[in-house]
Amino acid sequence: MTEKRATYVELGHSEDFGLTGLTEKLCSLGHRVDRAEALDAVVRQADQSDGEDAVELGEDARRLLASPLPDTTLHMVWLAAAGRCFDPAEHGMNSRAWLEKVSELSTERLQHNKRSYVPPPVRPVRDEDLCRAVTAEIRALAPALGQAAAPSDLTGCLEQVVTGADADLAFRLLLRTLKVYSIPIEKERYAKLLTLGDRFGFPAAVVHDGLNVIWPPVDPTRRDATWDFGLSGLTARFVAGWHTRGARETVRDAAAGDGPERTPGSEAAILLEDTLALLESDLPTDTITTLWLAATGRGFDLDHFAVDGREWLRQIAEVCEERLHDVAPTYTPAVPTARPGLMQEVLRELREVTLLCADKAVSPDWRPIPATTVLASLEQVITQVDPDLAFRLFLRVLLVLSLPLTEEQYARYEAIGARFGYGEHHVPQVQDLIRRS
Repeated sequence: MTEKRATYVELGHSEDFGLTGLTEKLCSLGHRVDRAEALDAVVRQADQSDGEDAVELGEDARRLLASPLPDTTLHMVWLAAAGRCFDPAEHGMNSRAWLEKVSELSTERLQHNKRSYVPPPVRPVRDEDLCRAVTAEIRALAPALGQAAAPSDLTGCLEQVVTGADADLAFRLLLRTLKVYSIPIEKERYAKLLTLGDRFGFPAAVVHDGLNVIWPPVDPTRRDATWDFGLSGLTARFVAGWHTRGARETVRDAAAGDGPERTPGSEAAILLEDTLALLESDLPTDTITTLWLAATGRGFDLDHFAVDGREWLRQIAEVCEERLHDVAPTYTPAVPTARPGLMQEVLRELREVTLLCADKAVSPDWRPIPATTVLASLEQVITQVDPDLAFRLFLRVLLVLSLPLTEEQYARYEAIGARFGYGEHHVPQVQDLIRRS
């Protein structure tokens, strides 16, 4: 986006919008649409978010109308994005007449909110770098579109939209076309499309939803999450004050939290691996219970529900298995094995903190758990189970205890996180604990 333009996420969009959002809704009807249905779809699209969605819908139409593009080009890109479910030419309108109607209805809806509303001049995205990036994707995908029996001139028409109208809209029209023709997209290409969508300020769903991505197999060792993940990530959903929904449903949401960048089932597989590593270890059940209570700050108090740590982990594992059965039925979890990598480094960091928190406790006002007890439990995870899982739970415990860190400690944590392959936002969750000199 240009510097003066807010991102679409900041504007409140969470899915496709504007003209491409309209084509998606028309396609979802599942049949050829007549003029009345098409106009009704425009009105309903414009009416979303108390009429605010009419802004992007009207501007998209006017970006094309303000361009010098011939009607044949406008007609082709519209038909491709709409899956030919509505052809204005079959109802006595050329493409410009149809776009004029879309603009008119969008303006009328906005005038319901503010009678004096007049559409501002269009602000097409003509940034050279963005134009080149969109054009490069169109050309790279041209062979696949050709094999899918898309119109022979379609990629040329999309390029004309980039150079003659608007790179933002051109990219969304390309994405809609890929979805309409169900073009298989390799993971590497998909990552490029996601990155480009982010540069335009699109919500991830504009790229992700409906795209035929060829995902690699689920692999818990592949670290492509940007935030916390697995069992430590789950504990963050049960922090003190948790009460919004059932515990099992919260686990179900976490297990489905792959995000747009990961193979469906990835989070469930990692969470299951973490869970089995503890379940099948020789750790005492009381130690596992302590770890859960500490990492959540007693947010989901197992003692209150008369559930011990192992029984709760079995319930988590069941939810993960259900998710994997649905989205990755061929996945078979590996038998957990001890992973000693970075054991000494993690032990050193934990022991340094232990010396500083003799007077600290988790949940100090209600059945407190001494911090030294928690850290002793974490040391068992480091030496007997998995230093990686232990370090992730250690970061959670630091947050629960609000232990002050030095900049030197934080720098070492970042280095450990990088060696474990954590994402860019994982270790920074404890950055606010740094005690500035």
